[in-house]
Amino acid sequence: MTQSAAIVTGAAGDIGAAIAARLADDHDVVFLADIDAAAAAVTASKLGPDNRFVAAGCDVTSEASIAELVGRAAGAGVVRTLVNNAGAARATSLHETTPEIWRADMALNLEAAFLCFRAFEPMLKASKGSVVNIASVNGMHVFGHPAYSAAKAGLLHFTRLVAVEYGKFGIRSNAVAPGTVKTQAWEARAAANPNVFEEARRWYPLQRVVDPKDVANAVAFLAGPLAAAITGVCLPVDCGLTAGQAELARTFSQSEHY
Repeated sequence: MTQSAAIVTGAAGDIGAAIAARLADDHDVVFLADIDAAAAAVTASKLGPDNRFVAAGCDVTSEASIAELVGRAAGAGVVRTLVNNAGAARATSLHETTPEIWRADMALNLEAAFLCFRAFEPMLKASKGSVVNIASVNGMHVFGHPAYSAAKAGLLHFTRLVAVEYGKFGIRSNAVAPGTVKTQAWEARAAANPNVFEEARRWYPLQRVVDPKDVANAVAFLAGPLAAAITGVCLPVDCGLTAGQAELARTFSQSEHY
């Protein structure tokens, strides 16, 4: 029997690792692709045996590097799921955003998903597979990091483009938009400011920030059979952030309207 495979880019990080672990529940092999091959290997070894969790060094902004990943995956089975998770944010304001930062953020957060999809397109057609793009609430509203945010907004539209054009091949394309996720980067902030999570959670109706496993569960749902009729959607996983803020709602409800 042919093995089913999942590809997770940016898999050495906390969110990517959680997604890889969750997808292993219904895939025979999960490829943990990351530009930091050593970090990907460490993460893969923590998740399980190397015949199920395969570390792969890959620069998702490079067509040649992606082609190598496709070749490795082809030898392991049929790719059923592609998760475009690799991403990063640089400058926090437009004033701080240089042309170089703008292009770099576009390449990693938007173009890379396009390159990966086109490279894995034949395999996804064969499996009638699923694409899940990890976007961000930044692509839905203005929360800073302009180049990253613009790229994520583009990623949401790209998600819909794939859904509409490739639905006839049985390929589904969806996105997950996390809010603040409690990763190691945020743990470092907490070390500098012990109140950082307390300060952040007041903006979230659920009074907490997102855990990597929350994102992973959403990805597994959208990639799995329970979402067989769902394509072209963006699922916010943000503890209610994009629904609105209670403090702002109270402020407006107490103000005088004319």
